[in-house]
Amino acid sequence: MLTLQQVKQDRGTDWFDNGARPEGASTLVLSSYGKVVYWVGNEKIILEKGDLLYIPACQSYYGKCVPTVFHEKYVIEFTADTPPLPLLQNNHWVKSRTGAYELILERIKTMHNEWTEKHLYADVLGLAILYECLALWNRELDEGPATSAAHQQVERMKSYIMNYYQQKITKEELGEYIRKSPNYAATLFRRVTGQTISEYVHKARVKKAIYLLVDSTLTVGEISESVGYRDLSYFQRIFKRETGKTPTAYMKDRPKPPS
Repeated sequence: MLTLQQVKQDRGTDWFDNGARPEGASTLVLSSYGKVVYWVGNEKIILEKGDLLYIPACQSYYGKCVPTVFHEKYVIEFTADTPPLPLLQNNHWVKSRTGAYELILERIKTMHNEWTEKHLYADVLGLAILYECLALWNRELDEGPATSAAHQQVERMKSYIMNYYQQKITKEELGEYIRKSPNYAATLFRRVTGQTISEYVHKARVKKAIYLLVDSTLTVGEISESVGYRDLSYFQRIFKRETGKTPTAYMKDRPKPPS
């Protein structure tokens, strides 16, 4: 059983953490920009973009910025009465670069927003997200790190998706693009990113749609069409599922036209 204690974002060039946290709390850190240093016991740990760090409750730590280097990270403090994952049963810190970085960052951003805005049931949703992120990371640790060649192949597939997300993208296309079988491409993509090809395509489309909803004068129907959804109602369902909001909710943030 896990209990959330704190969800926060640290950023800047003058950060320092003396390691104070609620009694019995463990710490999960996701670095999203720059570089930062932690000392856990007598061990020095450098975190860079894409790195996850778990510090169990039994280990003391402190951390600080690298001089003049801007950094950004998310920090989650939680207690675990009966740790449900092998990762949390470890009495030593764990650090690795996660292949599912984009997915985990997106989920933790949602958790942070819910927590800071004090939305109804934010603690329940935040706890579900924490379980999801820890499970994804633990799965990666159990399976072992993907090779650099595998990461390169996945980055090529991601690049292809970002260039052609308006079209239907299949595992057959991606397999041909990296010169592997369709099933190999799909399995590799999910293992490294934590997402299926279809999930990643939807997220790419919704991300572009959000930009257009806020910074263009296009209608919802025109935006739906431009990001690859011919069926407006389907676009609206996908959008709500991915963001928790309707497309029109984002249109409220459009700059007012000059009078």
